Amino acid sequence: MEGHDRAGGRRLDAVAVELALRRMATRPEPPWLHQESARRLAERLLPMRLEPARVLDWYAGPGGGHEALRQRYPQAQIVAVEPDAVWQARAVRSSPRRWWPLGRAAKASSHVAAEPDAALGRAGLVWANMVLHGIVDPPALFARWHALLEVEGLVAFSCLGPGTLGELRELYAGLGWPAPTPGFIDMHDLGDMLVAAGFADPVLDQETLNLSWTSAEALLGELRLLGGNAAPDRFAGLRTPAWRRRLVAALEERAGADGRIALRFEIAYGHGFRTGPRVKGGDVAVSLDDMRAMVRRPRGSS
Repeated sequence: MEGHDRAGGRRLDAVAVELALRRMATRPEPPWLHQESARRLAERLLPMRLEPARVLDWYAGPGGGHEALRQRYPQAQIVAVEPDAVWQARAVRSSPRRWWPLGRAAKASSHVAAEPDAALGRAGLVWANMVLHGIVDPPALFARWHALLEVEGLVAFSCLGPGTLGELRELYAGLGWPAPTPGFIDMHDLGDMLVAAGFADPVLDQETLNLSWTSAEALLGELRLLGGNAAPDRFAGLRTPAWRRRLVAALEERAGADGRIALRFEIAYGHGFRTGPRVKGGDVAVSLDDMRAMVRRPRGSS
């Protein structure tokens, strides 16, 4: 199954993403990079006065942000939304007191809305750490999050950006090999998607993490922990030992003066609010839940 997002040009194989998620579920901890981006995402929420009573932690297991999220919102009920039944079962086994059972909704595919979102209920915050770069149709997911949020609720997310592993793509291109990564969404396109989904006051920024390893084997080992190549035009089938030796040699040639091999990871961060409907004239359809939220809103607010 091959997908392209509405920003154009992104390549993503949904089946490969699903297989990568299943492989990650067999490991004792989520990737270090995911945990680090979760910490940085939580720091970006510190200045906000939002104190949600209920949080949806989207793809909580592979996202690896539960501890950062719990520290930021210690009083909130955190609902762990997992990509599939395998991740839900893993979560229950590893920490049964931490996870709120989601029933049928937790079994929904990570790529289509196979179950009604009404099973999840409304939340004050949707948190999605390192999720969007593995979603075939991000605009559709933004729309789902918007519908799941209370009025004045917030979506906050992080994901890999197009600067990620540029050195590795350059290496593969020089060797005449297909791309080693799928296409990643540009930060500005993410902002457009937020606005199109109905979010207000979107804020996006990005940072580049420069990571280095002492050897090509150590580098490849850590990349495997991040999942795998989900580009639809990647190599078909298994590679040979000779191919791997060539890859290792090419990586080692890129080592710096200190003998370390460096790669860049671009992390994009974003958030946006779900505002209430404006009722200043004309006929406006307002849901009962939204109307209740508007009635509770202090006077003078828009």
